[in-house]
Amino acid sequence: MWELRSIAFSRAVFAEFLATLVFVFFGLGSALNWPQALPSVLQIAMAFGLAIGTLVQALGHVSGAHINPAVTAACLVGCHISFLRAAFYVAAQLLGAVAGAALLSEITPPDIRGDLAVNALSNNSTAGQAVTVELFLTLQLVLCIFASTDERRGDNLGTPALSIGFSVVLGHLLGIHYTGCSMNPARSLAPAVVTGKFDNHWVMAETSLPSPPPETHLAGRAWGGISKPSTVLLLGPPWSLGSTLQV
Repeated sequence: MWELRSIAFSRAVFAEFLATLVFVFFGLGSALNWPQALPSVLQIAMAFGLAIGTLVQALGHVSGAHINPAVTAACLVGCHISFLRAAFYVAAQLLGAVAGAALLSEITPPDIRGDLAVNALSNNSTAGQAVTVELFLTLQLVLCIFASTDERRGDNLGTPALSIGFSVVLGHLLGIHYTGCSMNPARSLAPAVVTGKFDNHWVMAETSLPSPPPETHLAGRAWGGISKPSTVLLLGPPWSLGSTLQV
């Protein structure tokens, strides 16, 4: 409970609120159907990826820039943050996402805003197929975040913001064709709340379940396993991925 008395904690929670608001505003805005220029898959993927990369670079030092309840859940499973911080982060992310979607809806003409790019099954995808796709999309994102932000790595010469941004782009290039690509329960909840369209919403909003979603468990366990020194000694040379990692 000592975190509640910390100014840094309050700033971190507000940073999550602000970052998710901005992320949803720009991400959903890139998917609006303007008649003069309908958005392409690449345009939407780049917008979401650039938004994440920019916000991670700008606010990562304040809160870690999770901007995603699934990422926060993964950090909780991996014992990187406390349950109290995770709860406040998720609440801030959900509120920020809804605020961003509501703001976008208010400034967009009714004939353009449509359903605000709400996530839904598309191209005759079944719920089972959509769940599987979303699991792998979020799994690769969380793995990328764990790998690119691990301070124990001596070979990590790039910027985490760029790696995470590309991971989001990658997910959208595939996921848009199935569900519109969620990877983020807050991103899915926001337009659903504003438009009142919750069809098959459970597919995207997995962190609404009583426990963290399965992909966060898988990512946390996978990264913890493959980054152990014993694994590197058996399978890789000294300069290989994870050679400097300790668990």
